[in-house]
Amino acid sequence: MDCQPTLESERLLLRPLRGDDWEALFAVASDPLVWEQHPIHDRWREDVFRGFFDEALREDGALVAVLREEDRIVGSSQFRACPIAPDETEIGWTFLERAQWGTGLNPAMKRLMLAHALESAPRVLFRIGDTNWRSRRALEKIGGALVEDMVEEGEYRGRPARHVVYEITREGFAHGPLGC
Repeated sequence: MDCQPTLESERLLLRPLRGDDWEALFAVASDPLVWEQHPIHDRWREDVFRGFFDEALREDGALVAVLREEDRIVGSSQFRACPIAPDETEIGWTFLERAQWGTGLNPAMKRLMLAHALESAPRVLFRIGDTNWRSRRALEKIGGALVEDMVEEGEYRGRPARHVVYEITREGFAHGPLGC
């Protein structure tokens, strides 16, 4: 699967993250409320976000979300191999500026990314901090099903973390709320 595609809809452009996206993406990420339920809840700090940004550039799966109407970066998401199931694709590390919450932009991003990933794989996984209720509800709204036997416990960047895993299958995508 091409982990650095350019994906487009009428409203949204997802394109590979570049080094010169730092300023625009940090402007989105610097809002503490974006990270309040995330296991790394201080990712709004410049030094913490810098590590996240640099890692995203190295991993070759990060995309920025550009609101086409304004030609403005409003968030990001990533494709990666899932550490719990390394042969499977994970979509995650998604964040959007608060002005986009509840506007349908997150489902639009996921629709584009899922359509792309499910061309190559029978399912896509989503690993979410167990107390990140906002992200868990958002994923359930788009048809994500909790995978009961996939829980990750341990540390993330030296901090305790517990992640639950959701899945969207090719069939579920075709017949679910995001289906085409």
